[in-house]
Amino acid sequence: MVRPYKPTDLPTIMDIGNRAWRPIFDMYDRIRGPELARLITPNRSTVKGEQVRAHAERSPETLLVCEEAGRVVGFITFHLDRDKGIGTIGNNAVDPECGLKGMGQQMYQAVFERFRQEGMRFAKVTTGLDEAHARARRAYERAGFNLRQEDITYYRTL
Repeated sequence: MVRPYKPTDLPTIMDIGNRAWRPIFDMYDRIRGPELARLITPNRSTVKGEQVRAHAERSPETLLVCEEAGRVVGFITFHLDRDKGIGTIGNNAVDPECGLKGMGQQMYQAVFERFRQEGMRFAKVTTGLDEAHARARRAYERAGFNLRQEDITYYRTL
């Protein structure tokens, strides 16, 4: 069941975010090397949780949680650009130890419905092209995202 965020959800969704992004930050370490990775994300073990906290404090009405059997198992943040009619999915994750299938799809469908209610004409999400984001890409494609713009970021040692 997807429902509106409650302040009592915050510690759980911060923890889910921090754990869900661990493999992504591990991959960044491998690709960028530990020195550059630490410069870009010095607090990798807490950064996603802090981003979720900031979103919850700034805009709690644009944060939904997924709950199963009374337990919070996921969350999704979003932004509404009323001028352009584009709803953007932000940080979102399902507890990596949840073991339940379809939680992400439930959250995407709930946020799409919210976008429609708010008059949005398009939905947008951004994710990485690397292997650590492969599951996210597949989930977004299953949710119906079908227009794709690819970007690449380069770094070099000086």
